[in-house]
Amino acid sequence: MLQVAILIPEGPSILSSIIGTHHVLSGANEHLESLGKKPVFQVQLVGLSKKIPFSGGLYSIHPEAILQDASLADLVIVPALDGDMGLALERNKDFIPWLVQQYRQGAELASLCTGAFLLAATGLLKGRKCATHWMAAGAFQKSFPDVDLIAETIITDEKGIYSSGGAYSFLNLILYLIEKYAGRPTAIFCSKAFEIDFGRSCQSPFTIFHGQKTHEDEPIRQAQLFMENNVKDKISVDRLASMFALSRRNFERRFKKATANTPAEYQQRIKIEAAKQSLERGRASVTDIMYEVGYTDSKAFRILFKKITGLSPVEYRNKYTREGVA
Repeated sequence: MLQVAILIPEGPSILSSIIGTHHVLSGANEHLESLGKKPVFQVQLVGLSKKIPFSGGLYSIHPEAILQDASLADLVIVPALDGDMGLALERNKDFIPWLVQQYRQGAELASLCTGAFLLAATGLLKGRKCATHWMAAGAFQKSFPDVDLIAETIITDEKGIYSSGGAYSFLNLILYLIEKYAGRPTAIFCSKAFEIDFGRSCQSPFTIFHGQKTHEDEPIRQAQLFMENNVKDKISVDRLASMFALSRRNFERRFKKATANTPAEYQQRIKIEAAKQSLERGRASVTDIMYEVGYTDSKAFRILFKKITGLSPVEYRNKYTREGVA
């Protein structure tokens, strides 16, 4: 059997990512047993203490093993953390050398949502792809600039290290792992039994672009606000640089460093975000919305919209407006 360790972090974390993972893996085992086959997953909860409270003490989990007593795992799952990530990493720092040791001894590692912060703190993600919740992307990039954050994806799989996108998309990674270790028929059964959309790979339709403004480069922050307040205009990099008495090269370098986007990418993102909001209101036509955000080429607009959101403008409207639901 595959030895699976689910970490139980200290401090605030997302309880559903622990319970949901345990439930679906157990469901896979039960399905296999109903077919007269042996279960695949031997799941163990591993913590730093014998009792870990959640939700202000409303719930608690009693891990089956304390970290120093936990046996070597084949797969270690890091659930989603919550609250201040710096404090969360400090509270759970004892997991870091253990995770490194497990990986070096042959275990695979998987982070769920913001569990990516703890996994990245091991240094094992340096130069590798990783996903996390889109709302945490800015903080993650700031904390771990040497990790290749793939903000739009739901699942990454690289050299025995996995990660998932935000919130309940962790269930897609669990299905992915079930397919790998128990076979596709079992994964399909779990998809149907737990009503998880099988094969979903993109979290772009759920992303709300706010722009990274937690940096300390004030001229760049002012440039961001200027673009956001003039979303209909096509603003050149030269114009922005001259507004703040910077050379074009220096402005572009500082903008990329502060926001993780080029100025052109930033303008595209804020224009598409404005278009998304108009589509959600469901009143204007796609063509009118295109003009509202400063585009005149309908083909180019639709291509860019789908590149950023994963959906065409019409598909997006149908998904998120009341009229579309009806």
